[in-house]
Amino acid sequence: MADTRVIALVTNPTSGKGKGARLSALAEMQLREAGLVVCPMQGRDADEALDLAHQAVADGVEALVVVGGDGMVNVGLQAVATTGTPLGIIPAGTGNDVARYVDISLKDVAAAADIVIRGRTRTLDLARCGGRYFATVMAAGFDAVANERANTMTWPRGQMRYNLATLAELRTFEPRPYTLDLDGETLRLHAMLVAIGNGPSYGGGLRITEGAKMDDGLLDVVIIKPITKLDLIRTYPKLFSGTHTTHPQYEHHLARTVTVAAPGIVGYADGERFGPLPITIESVPGALTVLS
Repeated sequence: MADTRVIALVTNPTSGKGKGARLSALAEMQLREAGLVVCPMQGRDADEALDLAHQAVADGVEALVVVGGDGMVNVGLQAVATTGTPLGIIPAGTGNDVARYVDISLKDVAAAADIVIRGRTRTLDLARCGGRYFATVMAAGFDAVANERANTMTWPRGQMRYNLATLAELRTFEPRPYTLDLDGETLRLHAMLVAIGNGPSYGGGLRITEGAKMDDGLLDVVIIKPITKLDLIRTYPKLFSGTHTTHPQYEHHLARTVTVAAPGIVGYADGERFGPLPITIESVPGALTVLS
């Protein structure tokens, strides 16, 4: 029976400065040795990777396995969401937050491939915005502006690029006026940051929506109301431990559907650009089956 398991392996070859292609080859070898039939696929860009992923799911593969970071996972989500086809992850990116959520090793490709071989699954919620799904957190504030800047930078690589973009934006960033609709309840306020979490972290372990559960059918909405730039710099390291939740300007809400509007901000989720605000996000319970 084992030799009838057909796995699609979709790789972003540019993930982690070419790490994606290297780890994909190692994972493929291990999956084949375990008796799986592996169909390797490599898109030249995200659009082609998505076409390949959709085709693989339509062809009835037992699992769609993506090799890359959260951006590549996001491609996989669009193909498997609500289909019941499990998503497997071989982490090879910068942030790898979705892999963190389901306890997939970020350093050990053999351990990540072993999870695919074992075939155990979990069912998780996804968030949907404009017909696109995401698994992590929608950045819709200061963090999104920093992300937009980071995407224009070619140096340095990885997490440090986001840290530098954050510092650069801090010089001029001012609180923005927000209008939020949370399941029909309207909030109007000024804020530095609004984040809408399906899961608890983004950006490589920044636990902005600390406490978010991925199977409760709810989105976690975090608001950081106006604080000084010095205070923001002091609070930033606390995001890695989730201890920012005690800050007096921190606010937390739960909702099934969220609309967020503010001038001059482009929403980002799973490291991908979703588009300018206003945007509406809804929780889609049980939309993702993931190998975990």
